[in-house]
Amino acid sequence: MTLFETPLTMLRGEDTTFGELTAGRLTLVVNVASRCGLAPQYEQLEQLQRTYGPRGFTVIGFPSNQFLQELSSEDAIAEYCSATWGVTFPMAEKVRVNGRSAHPLYKQLTGTPDVAGKSGRITWNFEKFLVSPTGEVRRFAPRVLPDDPEVLTAIEQWLPQGRPSHDREHANEPR
Repeated sequence: MTLFETPLTMLRGEDTTFGELTAGRLTLVVNVASRCGLAPQYEQLEQLQRTYGPRGFTVIGFPSNQFLQELSSEDAIAEYCSATWGVTFPMAEKVRVNGRSAHPLYKQLTGTPDVAGKSGRITWNFEKFLVSPTGEVRRFAPRVLPDDPEVLTAIEQWLPQGRPSHDREHANEPR
């Protein structure tokens, strides 16, 4: 199974695949946890979504209780993310990110090394994987903030340049 064929179930129960959900978009996959000290990153993740979404980018949050810091139900997670951080980006159901029962997407992504050359297990909440529409992956450690220049540079390198994607369909119309 390819990365894009990987099945996903979203926070509200809808079934899809990673490819259907991302549909050619540059995607930042993040394992999130509501009760983690790094939870303020939700605000920066949402800002990335708002800033780069029109150019073909999306964040996907993957709640995980692997480190015992996530709320118990999908409804509680959805309410917390919306009410506390104003999250509008897609959220998957709660998943495991390590071990034999890790979600298939994470089994594939964790083979990617970070800038220090470290691959393998997710070390903590808010580890980030930037996935290009062609399947290239860049990995960022949990403490690398979503608005860190390293992350922003990677996003800018892989996003189409120029006008936001929603304007492209009207690019040839007279002004």
